[in-house]
Amino acid sequence: MTLTREAAWQLLTEYNKEAFHLRHALTVEGIMRYFANELGYGDEADFWAQVGLLHDLDFENYPTEHCIKSQEIMREKGLEERLIRATASHGYGLAQNDIEPEHQMEKVLFAIDELSGLIGAAAIMRPSKSVMDLELKSVKKKFKDKKFAAGCSREVITLGAERLGWTVDELIEKTILAMRVDEEAINKACAELG
Repeated sequence: MTLTREAAWQLLTEYNKEAFHLRHALTVEGIMRYFANELGYGDEADFWAQVGLLHDLDFENYPTEHCIKSQEIMREKGLEERLIRATASHGYGLAQNDIEPEHQMEKVLFAIDELSGLIGAAAIMRPSKSVMDLELKSVKKKFKDKKFAAGCSREVITLGAERLGWTVDELIEKTILAMRVDEEAINKACAELG
């Protein structure tokens, strides 16, 4: 079964209530849509975005079964295997998850999931609290500081860039651009969530 955007959001909010997780889902949704269009997959942009929106479906309630429980939930809901596989692939290397990112979309999701958190944390530290004036050199400095946004795996970000055939700098720069596109809409949506 294919989901509408509204149905995907309803599914996400059935399992996620915390504003932090919902904001992350919206951010990754926007990044994935951006990359679909940038990389020549514009006809699949809605699907890429949906993968981004639902990628952490299970994380809030089942952190120790992340990317495993989501597969069960999605199968119970009758969702298509392509969506299930794509969302689970970003957790490759986690305990019990051997779904390796293979499609370009899966590689992008794997690469940008952790990075979007790092970039978001770097943006919050700025006077503007925005990615609009955030530059590569600022993120690179934070990337090198292992104590900053310590939960964002530099190893996964680096491996993600390699899988895409990009440098880490290229990945960071492109992801900043992607995050700029939807920042205002995400801020508005998050304000409405309360």
